[in-house]
Amino acid sequence: MNWQHATIVAQHKTWGEAAEFDAELPGGQLVRALAYIPQVGEPRVGESVLVTTATHDRGLGTGGFVMIVAIPGRLPAYTPGPGHVVKARYTPLQYMVMGVDEQESPYHALLRDADSIAGMPVIAADLHSALPAIVAGIHAVRPGARIAYVMTDGGALPAWFSQTAHALREGGHILGTISAGQAYGGELEAVNVHTALLAARLVWQADITVVTQGPGNLGTDTRWGFSGTSLGEALNAAHVLGGRPIAALRASQADPRSRHVGISHHSLTVLTRVVHVPCAVVVPQLPLPDDVASRLAEQVRQLKRDHLELVPYPAQHLDSVLRHPPAPLRTMGRSYEEDPLAFLAAAAAGEYAGKILPGSSAAGK
Repeated sequence: MNWQHATIVAQHKTWGEAAEFDAELPGGQLVRALAYIPQVGEPRVGESVLVTTATHDRGLGTGGFVMIVAIPGRLPAYTPGPGHVVKARYTPLQYMVMGVDEQESPYHALLRDADSIAGMPVIAADLHSALPAIVAGIHAVRPGARIAYVMTDGGALPAWFSQTAHALREGGHILGTISAGQAYGGELEAVNVHTALLAARLVWQADITVVTQGPGNLGTDTRWGFSGTSLGEALNAAHVLGGRPIAALRASQADPRSRHVGISHHSLTVLTRVVHVPCAVVVPQLPLPDDVASRLAEQVRQLKRDHLELVPYPAQHLDSVLRHPPAPLRTMGRSYEEDPLAFLAAAAAGEYAGKILPGSSAAGK
């Protein structure tokens, strides 16, 4: 695990319940260190903290942080609270929360026999980085839409890690985050994606829900070895609960890995092998380099399945929307200018969902 002691040198910034510090390791190396305040407390300059550095040492993960595990000289006070749902279960940093639907929750009676999200559009995307582009697309046609974000546990477990979700919530662009499964730290906590979708609709009265993994998804360059398979389960759940599943394609014109150029093999596998329910697949129509365009056209042909409704969607006009996004756009280290297809595909799915909302002037077009 590579546990080490480090000394806090300076506080860098905070977002929500996460705080970033500059810290010095025993050999003198300066690193960026991240603390989740509800779990470990808030370190002070000059204090010694216990950190884990394994992923930092290997150059893995989103953000490049070492993780602060504890402040040995000043442990946070334990204050028992309501709730008995344990997230990150039986790990050293397991975290107890109030589940939105558990017996002590004020919403238990509302959700106890709940079984429908009443036609709510549910947009599922492979990468967390798609979230601000999807939100921008929705608000391009429905600026007043109430948007819930459901974060699954395929990437980061603490929702506090996401600067994107924090910025969207603080800016009033989304209602907040519902952390599902082993993920935690959202404004609402859910046992799984089914209860998260029910809470989005019934507790928050969301018009649209966006589901993605947390930051830092996992892939192994194998047919089935990627954490995004869970998005297929989310689309299946949306249908089972009476919603309208919408797939935002993971697409790229600049990824150096051929398996992600055009439409990523993640999206192709999920939609053709994991999803088994009617699902709209929004296919962006854009001017692209010839090699990318021909590859994408072939991949779209692979998506022709009885359960998939392929929706060709002109998306070039969304460029102006993404020039002023509700949160910074960056995916796999690339900006919007470096990989516009990645974000335009997400924004197109968002705008499509906004147009099919009941009451939209564009509904049915």
